[in-house]
Amino acid sequence: MDFSDYMRALRRNWVLIVAATLSGLLVGGGIAALTTPTYTAETQLFVAIQNSGSVQELQQGNSFGQARVQSYVKTVGSPAVLQPVIDTLGLPVTAEELAVQVKASTDLNTVLINIAVSDRSPAQASAIAQAVADSLIKVVDKLERPKTGGTSPVSLSIIKPAAAPTAPSAPNSRLSLLLGLVIGLALGVSGAVLRTRLDSRIRGEADLRLVTSHPLLGGITFDQDASKNPLLTQVAPQSPRAESFRQLRTNLQFANVSGKAKSVLVTSSLPGEGKSTTATNLAMALAQAGQTVCLVDADLRRPMVDDYLGLDRNAGLTTALIGSADINDLLQPWGEDPFYVLTSGQIPPTRVSYSVPKK
Repeated sequence: MDFSDYMRALRRNWVLIVAATLSGLLVGGGIAALTTPTYTAETQLFVAIQNSGSVQELQQGNSFGQARVQSYVKTVGSPAVLQPVIDTLGLPVTAEELAVQVKASTDLNTVLINIAVSDRSPAQASAIAQAVADSLIKVVDKLERPKTGGTSPVSLSIIKPAAAPTAPSAPNSRLSLLLGLVIGLALGVSGAVLRTRLDSRIRGEADLRLVTSHPLLGGITFDQDASKNPLLTQVAPQSPRAESFRQLRTNLQFANVSGKAKSVLVTSSLPGEGKSTTATNLAMALAQAGQTVCLVDADLRRPMVDDYLGLDRNAGLTTALIGSADINDLLQPWGEDPFYVLTSGQIPPTRVSYSVPKK
């Protein structure tokens, strides 16, 4: 399939694409509506290294602090930090379960520690975040304190206290709707392309050229009034449908320059596809060009030519097939052009096999 084929597939299946896109939006919105809101409270700590204040010691202290910060970030999720929080707030969870709610991080080349806590309650999230920060300060002070005694060379201080969030951090309704839209659209487009690839029906000239190498003689312009006015004599001579049949007539004449072909068969795979109207109008167009034409209605299931042209069907093709009359006596002229019609004749009530009688 080339680009034009894909575009044609999208146009043909636009209802499927729209339905899939709307379904994706509904699913995304439903997920956002049914998901319990989660609030995230954040706090930030600064890591300071005690020194005498010289430039060299400040640089060394800063490098030491940045190196230690990575360890402190990992310490946040340890039971040593979280268990005191559980005991202080009386939380009905274990340290491992609380660690899932707590996230710690640090910015590159800084001595800042960011702590984020998620909970269904904004107040609870804020309280846990503050308690985790306080607990981390105590744990680091204990870990960094020299065994010989004295104060710890590292001190942590809270520079951004935890505050109760006013809006939930999850679910993200806009993101859910956007994902639903994108996924629904992708599924709709994929379904349209797959449906087109699996569809073996002939819908137009492009499909016809894919299944046969025979030349296309012409196409009849669609006319929504064709069922009411099936004949060319019922439409304007310059109408698109009339012009289509004249173009088909011309193409047939060019395809038969030698004049050897004397008959044209018009058929289709299913009833109601326009065999009778096409054959009748093509015969009219040929007769209007001065050619002597005989139209034979060989549709013995649903003959329609006699209805279109207002002719008698009591005697016709079936009459000739059973040898009850000569075929020349059964031809009925129509109009002022050299146009003759052999109707289907009477239709037998059951299926029978016809054979041309030997002469």
